[in-house]
Amino acid sequence: MSTTTVGRAGAREWGGLAVLSLPTVLLGLDVTVLYLTLPSLAEDLRPSGTQELWIMDAYGFLIAGFLLTMGTLGDRIGRRRLLMIGAAAFGIVSVLAAYSTSADMLIAARAALGIAGATLMPSTLALISNMFADQRQRSLAIGVWATSFALGMALGPVVGGAMLNYFWWGSVFLLAVPVAIVLLVAAPVLIPEYRASQTGRFDLLSVMLSLIAILPVVYAVKRFAKDGFDVPMIAAALIGVVFAVLFVRRQGKLESPLLDVRLFADRTFSAALSVLLIGLVGVGGSMLLITQQLQFVEGLPPVEAGLWMGPPALLMFLAAIGSPLVARRVPPGLVVAGTLALSTVGYVLLALVGSSGGITLMVIGFGLVYLGLGAIAALGTDLVVGAAPAEKAGSASAMSETVQELGLALGVAILGSLATAVYRNQIDDEIPAGTPSEAADAAGDSLAGAVSSAQQMPAGWLDLAKEAATSGMNTAMVVAAACTVVLSFLSAVVLRHVGVIGGDEPEAGGDVPSEPEKSNV
Repeated sequence: MSTTTVGRAGAREWGGLAVLSLPTVLLGLDVTVLYLTLPSLAEDLRPSGTQELWIMDAYGFLIAGFLLTMGTLGDRIGRRRLLMIGAAAFGIVSVLAAYSTSADMLIAARAALGIAGATLMPSTLALISNMFADQRQRSLAIGVWATSFALGMALGPVVGGAMLNYFWWGSVFLLAVPVAIVLLVAAPVLIPEYRASQTGRFDLLSVMLSLIAILPVVYAVKRFAKDGFDVPMIAAALIGVVFAVLFVRRQGKLESPLLDVRLFADRTFSAALSVLLIGLVGVGGSMLLITQQLQFVEGLPPVEAGLWMGPPALLMFLAAIGSPLVARRVPPGLVVAGTLALSTVGYVLLALVGSSGGITLMVIGFGLVYLGLGAIAALGTDLVVGAAPAEKAGSASAMSETVQELGLALGVAILGSLATAVYRNQIDDEIPAGTPSEAADAAGDSLAGAVSSAQQMPAGWLDLAKEAATSGMNTAMVVAAACTVVLSFLSAVVLRHVGVIGGDEPEAGGDVPSEPEKSNV
């Protein structure tokens, strides 16, 4: 088989990769740092249980909703330019989030951060595919990119815990400001501008259809979490499905769609996306519940809770680095299936955690869950991007990031709502008669409310609330374990045709850089 000679990346490209890793670390950190911050901000802002969920996942849902749009916009105005616009916006909105004075203000800031984050994510991976034409170098660069996201997630609890030990909860959002400044200064020097050679018409109708497809589904999930099945919830879900169908049909008719639906005909592409989406649902829910368990149930201060999250984060980091290397000798489908099987064991251990003295078991179980996360994040991204034709790398990148963000957000919504439902069901009959209505409502809504109103409750009642919250977490972890063991088996089956990673044949990839800006330094 003949090979195609392509230019190898030099010092400038590797320096550019370091710059592109900064927003990737930041986005990973932003996923996990808020889990540790939630108890502190809950004491200050006093959000309801539903508001807590919105604070957690408004960011992820808005990123998922706008990724495809921003990926296409980057093709038209330039990917580096969009990256810099997004970095500036992210830094500014982070300051607003840090100084939020109400739960609603923080929810709005988190939503705005999601939109700004959507400009960063497709730009980083698409620029990497442009900058590294050599296949081996590109695979290594994508591995570094995936590891950077894992590193950010790993640093979140530790950095957040340390900052909360000395500063107020809003300080964790200010971490974005120096990262944005460094990126704005270094990007024009190290990252050349790239713009698709033929972009076609920017279809605003497709943008509207994509948002109307996602947002009603988000509302339906939230409505179900609060009120169960009712007419508004069912209507919203149906509206989302209808507009999703309309969106997909329109994409098939456009020459330059927001999403090239023909990519889904490749079974590797579709299977890898499914693994990323479903696998990250369990991770998103478990991150929320474990951090709450460490602080509200075990009573650990934020910095100590963050340190206990360190060993699982290390396993995730090692898996993100090591799994692509293992996949050079073992088929990726088997690597993914094996790590998901270990994650299943982790979920089972978490389902066995009690309301006291379960920290060690919790850390071991969560470590196994994170081990699977590191592997599927690195290998899943590589499989998705590698399965797409070179000229479709941007669409593939956006889809990979969309399902990961959506998976994490759905995990918070679904498993968080399930745990909350179990808590409320058990605690409703335990609230003593004569309890002030405000304290009773807070205690019956969530464990955070129970902790904040503990002084108005009889002695020993908080222990009942902790037991109810632990039961909720146990139930959610049983569901996550069941889904993950099925996903492990399906991964081995649907990815069995994928050979080991790391062939000798390099292939050119990425869009053609715009000539006027290709030589920017």
